[in-house]
Amino acid sequence: MELKPLIGITYELAFQLVNTFLVFVILKKLLFKPVLGIIEAREKDIKTNLAQGETAKTEGISLKKEYEEKIGSAKIEGQEIVKQATLRAEQKEAEIVSAAKQEAQSLREKASKDVEQERAKVMNEIKSDISDIALLAASKVIEKDLDKSKHEELINNFIKEVGEAK
Repeated sequence: MELKPLIGITYELAFQLVNTFLVFVILKKLLFKPVLGIIEAREKDIKTNLAQGETAKTEGISLKKEYEEKIGSAKIEGQEIVKQATLRAEQKEAEIVSAAKQEAQSLREKASKDVEQERAKVMNEIKSDISDIALLAASKVIEKDLDKSKHEELINNFIKEVGEAK
């Protein structure tokens, strides 16, 4: 038995090999390089986008922390403002109450002075009335020669008149 080679080297095989090699070189120059360039450019673009996304994520996290800190400080500042406003309101309340007490005290003092002046005025009027009555009584005593009973009656009338004046 004789063995026959499966593939024989013929000019057709050589021609096919040269054709395949030429097609490969042409495809490599015309198709593979541009496609590989596009793939590499896309890959580079994707890596850039991923890097930018990572940077944006990091910046976002830092901004989030910063905003949370600002919100926290704003809350604290708001509480401080409310506290200060409350203190100012309490101080204002104390001032108003103090002013009202002082005004009430001054009104009381003025009323006391007015009462005292009225009392002095009434006392002066009473003294004037008493002196008038005393003069009247003296003139009556001088006009009449009184006996003891009339003298007592005149004194009692005088006391009665002075008592009514008070």
